[in-house]
Amino acid sequence: MKKKNLNLTDKQKSILFEEKTEAPGSSKLNNEKRIGSYCCINCGIKLFESSTKYESGSGWPSFYQSLPNVFETKIDNLLGYSRTEYHCKNCGGHHGHIFEDGPEPTGKRYCNNGICLKFEPKD
Repeated sequence: MKKKNLNLTDKQKSILFEEKTEAPGSSKLNNEKRIGSYCCINCGIKLFESSTKYESGSGWPSFYQSLPNVFETKIDNLLGYSRTEYHCKNCGGHHGHIFEDGPEPTGKRYCNNGICLKFEPKD
């Protein structure tokens, strides 16, 4: 098993390691507009750049592209249909699902639980 951060809240642990989901619209990162990077709250690895964040209307922070080689994926059939779930490659933490309804240039929507991200503004 990959290392877990001991300073996580119970909610963060349940989402990252029990694959739960935060309530839509609950993340303060939905309104984050500054330039910077979004990192895994558990291990600190950079996952997304702010330039790839967009307003998807889903209620969760959304990105059209991740940084290269930071996620592993698996198919999730929990809701009765297939979705692509993604996990931090470094620590195994569950972040969200990838959908095929995002903007160009990728057409992807990485729908991320905001509570699992740490925003690091550019200096």
